[in-house]
Amino acid sequence: MSELNAPYAPGTPAWVDMMTTDRVATMDFYGGLFGWDFEIGGPETGYYTMALVRGKPVAGFGEMPPDVMFPVVWTTYLATDDLDDTLDRVNTAGGKVLVPEFDTGGPGRGAITVDPTGAAFGLWEAGTHIGAYVVNEPGSVVWSELATRDPDSAAEFYREVFEFDLEPLPDFPYTELQVAGRTVAGIFGMDESIPAEIPAHWMTYFAVSDVDEIVNRARDLGGIPAGAIADSRFGRFTTLGDPMGATFKVIQVSRPQAR
Repeated sequence: MSELNAPYAPGTPAWVDMMTTDRVATMDFYGGLFGWDFEIGGPETGYYTMALVRGKPVAGFGEMPPDVMFPVVWTTYLATDDLDDTLDRVNTAGGKVLVPEFDTGGPGRGAITVDPTGAAFGLWEAGTHIGAYVVNEPGSVVWSELATRDPDSAAEFYREVFEFDLEPLPDFPYTELQVAGRTVAGIFGMDESIPAEIPAHWMTYFAVSDVDEIVNRARDLGGIPAGAIADSRFGRFTTLGDPMGATFKVIQVSRPQAR
């Protein structure tokens, strides 16, 4: 069990959300899959919906306007304590701003950006909303990972923007991103075995207590198993797709991840 009540250190994944094509169907799928409860905002928020574990926010989603058709994806937001400075750093390091600063009032300020390898990610400067208040337990985010075909350029970009320490793994194409000695995220180097049409992206891992059971449940709810179940040093995991088209991973963790 991991609960948080203070703002995340800069560079730490703090929140995930999506813009979905069907908010009610999204609630039905993820509520059935993870047992989430929901808190629905008013019309002034576009009915932005918080997903809750034990009454605490762990993720969110809004609904796309009918005349907007973007791919449905989970977006990872990295924490910052100075959004304006971080946006300047993104531009200087070769990234781009996709969605300029949005101010939600009291909850905080955010933006959507893209790194030089093409992966989109969010930035979040906390106000009253720090991000996820529960992590590393079933139904909550346990890990965030950038998959890219140019991991060296990506690592340098994120190091320049967030001053991460980089820790390459010796036996795998993977680099851990560290903040003050804590591993907070990773960069995976995609090779030719991964279809060329899969672009660079940030992937969200949700913790579960039983991967095999979750895969069966996802299928019953209209989800799509998008990869084989595999075992790793961190736990048993697989990739799933939801009925709206968003892809995510679930992992049966063998030990808590750092945050």
